[in-house]
Amino acid sequence: MSEPIRRALLSVSDKTGLLEFAGNLVTLGIELISTGGTAKSLKAAGLPVTEVADVTGFPEIMDGRVKTLHPMIHGGLLGVLSDPKHREAMATHQIAPIGLLVVNLYPFEATVARGAGWDDTIENIDVGGPAMIRAAAKNHQDVTVIVDPVDYGAVGEELVSQANRTSLESRRRLAAKAFSRTASYDAAISLWFGNQSGDALGPYFATGGQLLQKLRYGENPHQSAALYAAPGRRFGITAARQVQGKELSYNNINDTDAAIECLAEFDAGSDAACVIVKHANPCGVALGADLRSAYRKALSCDPVSAFGGIIAVNRNLDAATAEEITELFTEVIVAPSADEAALDIVARKKNLRLLLLETGLGAQGGLSVRSVGGGLLVQTRDTATVDHMALKVVTKRAPTEQELNDLRFAFRVAKHVKSNAIVYAKGGTTVGIGAGQMSRVDSARIAAHKNQDISRNAGLAEPSIRGSVVASDAFFPFPDGLLQAAEAGATAVIQPGGSLKDDDVIRAADDAGLAMVFTGFRHFRH
Repeated sequence: MSEPIRRALLSVSDKTGLLEFAGNLVTLGIELISTGGTAKSLKAAGLPVTEVADVTGFPEIMDGRVKTLHPMIHGGLLGVLSDPKHREAMATHQIAPIGLLVVNLYPFEATVARGAGWDDTIENIDVGGPAMIRAAAKNHQDVTVIVDPVDYGAVGEELVSQANRTSLESRRRLAAKAFSRTASYDAAISLWFGNQSGDALGPYFATGGQLLQKLRYGENPHQSAALYAAPGRRFGITAARQVQGKELSYNNINDTDAAIECLAEFDAGSDAACVIVKHANPCGVALGADLRSAYRKALSCDPVSAFGGIIAVNRNLDAATAEEITELFTEVIVAPSADEAALDIVARKKNLRLLLLETGLGAQGGLSVRSVGGGLLVQTRDTATVDHMALKVVTKRAPTEQELNDLRFAFRVAKHVKSNAIVYAKGGTTVGIGAGQMSRVDSARIAAHKNQDISRNAGLAEPSIRGSVVASDAFFPFPDGLLQAAEAGATAVIQPGGSLKDDDVIRAADDAGLAMVFTGFRHFRH
């Protein structure tokens, strides 16, 4: 059994719950040691507290940079009480044990998130805090360490019920959390320095984050899962606020992230946009004069696949659009905002999740990280946009202005479709999407066949794919994929170019009367 806690060191930036917890420690007869602003808060509340400087016999110096880095503090945290030699050393140097450490760190992540300058950010790198946390966590056999105010309640109850002691199980759990916190903190610092130096992919790569949500399960029910927020300013799915509906699942989050990324391609100031995603692939994307028209057009691309999907819009969700969306079974709606009438309409579907993404909708830079066997595969995010590409007309016929607008639209969407990706579009609306096929010609064929079925079911005189344009996320290695698109009714093509068979593909386009442009940029997505 551990010894009862007689001394606690408290040094916190986040003072949530501090005074109540510290008051309970005093009631239990535990001596408080503290530093700087934390000591001032405790004294102002009338709690007895000993300054660290009085323990070390050495004043805080260098604007507080040096205060706890002292043998009188670290000896009290690292001394193994069951080791006679440690006991002897502590007695010789008059070092008293510190049985409880309460530290949360300088707000480095928040400082970066608000866009602070270099000097301010550097000053918010905590040095003494992580050193104490690691010392206490290493010596968890004798020391209880708290890095999060959420743990005050449980530790306080345990101290009361166990005569100022905590269980080894609790200390190990808290130590694991402490090491995770310092690792995440150091990862944030490492990432910031890498970004500042322009070399985020250096010889070592650290990643970490803060738990946002424990999920019911992962991609499948037998898998465990959680959502973490990466360091820095939140954007995308982690910045969204859920206002109603069931808890988000792993697949909801993954699909919603895909919808938000695709939606970020479109400027709300220019057009209303709607993106419908199923299994991380867009199954309908459209622009419109208003949200309802954009939604209707997006839905028309593939109403069957849209069932149980994610619907993301880039303007305030109004009642008329909400009414139509709720007629279809939908997992998640994402919008920057919603009016009261729309909220009331969505509320009729109590399980339907509504996320408001007030900030962080725009396209973001940074890194993309995924796990591979035994490691991490890291790359910069694909921030290339067709608006900044020098489109090169390579066929005898140049695209018309309308074709060019649709080509740009289709290429934006193709960027977010799993490779091999083929996107047919007409009038700012996708009319066929071929995703994830091992053969590009199969993607072109599947998208066309689906459109023919959907057009027939809608009672159209001819398939809506007729007169469309087509985008390919990568080059056509042979003319067959392009010819499949021409056969389906496409009149113009946008693709990166760069194939050894480019000349053959261009010749086939000319023979079919197609206009074709090269972007010089590939948008593989795996």
